[in-house]
Amino acid sequence: MDQLLQDIRFAIRTLVKAPIFTTLCVVCLAIGIGLNANIYGAVYAVFQRPFPYADPERLVSLDMHQTRGGFNNQTMPFETFQDLQAQTTAFDQLAASTFRSVTITDGDEPVRIQGQAVTWNLLPMLGVRPMLGRHMRPDEDVVGAAPVILLGYGLWQRRYAGDSAIVGRVLPVNGQPHTVIGVMPQGFKFPEQEEAWIPAAPLLDGHSRQAFEVMVLGRLKAGVDLSAADAQVAASSERQAKVFPEALGEWRATVKPIRDTFIDTDTKTVIAAMFGAVTFVLLIACANVANLLLARAAGRNREIAVRAALGAGRGRIVRQLLTESVILALIACPIGIGIAYWLLDVIKASIPEGDMPYFIVFQIDGPVLIYTVLVAVLTGLIFGMAPALQAVRGNLQGALKDGGRGSGTGGGRHRLRTVLAVGEIALSLVLLVGAALFVKSFLNLRTKNGGIEVDRLLTLRFFMPGERYDSARAMVFRTEDVIRRIEALPGVVWATASNNIPLSGGGGGAALEIEGKPLTTRADAPFVRWAGVTSHWFETLGVPIIAGRTITDLDARSSPWVAVVNETMARQFWRDADPLGRRFRIAGDTAASWFTVIGVSRDYKVDELSDAAPISAVFAVPHPHMATRNTGVTILTLDDPLHVAAAVRKAVHDSDPTIPVFDMMSMEQRRQLGFWSVRLFGWMFAMFGIVALVLASVGVYGVIAYGVSQRTQEIGVRVALGAQPSDVIRLVVGNGAKLAAAGVLLGLVGALGLTRVIQSLLIDVSATDPVSFVGVTLFLTTVALVASYVPARRATRVDPLTALRAE
Repeated sequence: MDQLLQDIRFAIRTLVKAPIFTTLCVVCLAIGIGLNANIYGAVYAVFQRPFPYADPERLVSLDMHQTRGGFNNQTMPFETFQDLQAQTTAFDQLAASTFRSVTITDGDEPVRIQGQAVTWNLLPMLGVRPMLGRHMRPDEDVVGAAPVILLGYGLWQRRYAGDSAIVGRVLPVNGQPHTVIGVMPQGFKFPEQEEAWIPAAPLLDGHSRQAFEVMVLGRLKAGVDLSAADAQVAASSERQAKVFPEALGEWRATVKPIRDTFIDTDTKTVIAAMFGAVTFVLLIACANVANLLLARAAGRNREIAVRAALGAGRGRIVRQLLTESVILALIACPIGIGIAYWLLDVIKASIPEGDMPYFIVFQIDGPVLIYTVLVAVLTGLIFGMAPALQAVRGNLQGALKDGGRGSGTGGGRHRLRTVLAVGEIALSLVLLVGAALFVKSFLNLRTKNGGIEVDRLLTLRFFMPGERYDSARAMVFRTEDVIRRIEALPGVVWATASNNIPLSGGGGGAALEIEGKPLTTRADAPFVRWAGVTSHWFETLGVPIIAGRTITDLDARSSPWVAVVNETMARQFWRDADPLGRRFRIAGDTAASWFTVIGVSRDYKVDELSDAAPISAVFAVPHPHMATRNTGVTILTLDDPLHVAAAVRKAVHDSDPTIPVFDMMSMEQRRQLGFWSVRLFGWMFAMFGIVALVLASVGVYGVIAYGVSQRTQEIGVRVALGAQPSDVIRLVVGNGAKLAAAGVLLGLVGALGLTRVIQSLLIDVSATDPVSFVGVTLFLTTVALVASYVPARRATRVDPLTALRAE
């Protein structure tokens, strides 16, 4: 311990005596450590942070897997869930939930909340207790039971000012009186951003086995592993499929850890790629500091030789030098943590409210701080080890005799510095290629509109609650009344309603049967997106009809039923044949009417722009055939669409004051909201690439400058023998070009590997995009050559007489 304290005191004195060197090292390391700590916070949140439930390692989800097509569905029919409850013994409990829009109309303005219909045992199974009141009872989760509701903490605070007397109060929820039985604790929003929970069985009992609508969670019994539970569930679903082949076909249930279901693959891929990127930045920073230590060690040969002569062993000297490098890293650690906190605030500000599940928490907490300190210590050991070993390898006795000049500067040390510089260039190229691809994806999205004329469009949703809207006729009447009122407003050109709003996902889908192409099983039926629309749908969106005609008000009440398909659907089902007059219907329902194709529209995007999947096959039918409670409205205005927002809200209220209006924004706002994640990824990777580029440039400069200082005599001789400044520049820059070439070649190999990983996240950009690869290669090579040119110019000023006399 005495020796360690002595090493620490001596290291601090040594670093204080070299403030420029110390500052450069600390800045390089602080940047690398800070970026690494920040992204590790995301890694911990996505891959490691325990879910906020009791014994989360025993919680699993039950998904459905299609044996032939390989498709996965995170939901299953409610009756399939009930059968699994009865037929499996691997679980302490199985519970289910499904999304339900919840409308509360006890105030001046109705409010719509994201809610969940849950089985009575789900929240107790998670081990989360209400902060007020109680959980649901089994007798409240049955058909005919008096309706009850659990409120989220945020809803309780916003609408009821945290009134503790809320428990026992009766609220009008979805048109029915519901008794409040409890308030859940602050921060709980299962499964993602929900704020109200109601019993599931009264809503779902008796639903079709073809309706995949509930997410199922289970808690494994003690001693039962995942594979055993999966085998039980697979056997049960196999039996169900034999009994109900039309409904389940080739669908089989599987068991997964909840993390695999709750956190999608793309999120994991992005976080892993970003963590790899910041690790590269940290390695580049370490290489820079190692180069600085190597250069400094060359000037400390005499000091090291004196210490060896006084009895210090090589191991003791190495330990002293490693102590210095670890102290450098520990000094950089708090600065790096400050950088991590700053960057965390930037990232949080870039994520739209409500777009991140509540259980993914990005923060710099205990585990992240411990990781950061460990990384700092490990970093100090890594970048300090090679320079320390190099420092004691030379001829220490010779160094003592000649005062340190020229000793210890052999080829080994120079080769190590060269390898470090090449590695920096290679890692920088990998990061810059990744940044170029993400930035290009973002730029592509900025100009895309998904086939829709987004200017002057206002969008919103409204929800029709209660028994009065149980019938399709009531929903159609209210929707048509709302659209009529909106179209009568000044400044409105057209208004149209549908079950979805383009560029925002959602909407419906169905398996289809094409006339003339009989199905063997329902599982063979192609899945297609659909929209039930009022008139002026295509005109409002600016989507042209390229064949046939559009849907009109008369089509809603005429026979036969009609449909307009998009280009993708026309190609998929009828190839080069004329699709007009062709017919299709919902698969598996022989009583369903056939839809006759009356028109073909241009393709348009239903999902968010950041969804890399190609444009889906979509068909539109008159609204009465596909009416839904949750209805989207799109309005074409004469000028700024937000100018009519208040009038539109009042028009809906005048039609029915119990209908809540929500999710109101312009189509341009909705378009931009669809690619915030790509913008964030592009910005982050660009920042990593720029930092890496600067560090690599410093590294190349340092290697070339150090090489020039060691070749002063050689350059002096060359000049004395008649070498021109251009010859000297060519010599020095040539060495830099060799470094750049080696680094670029290694970097290209690494970049090809990285781009394969992030391919699914790119938008309209190939993983081997030649512009990105060639552009980054040329740019990085130019930067390396410029970094070499500065010491080359200095070399031309070497006085040959001074150089020779010094030797």
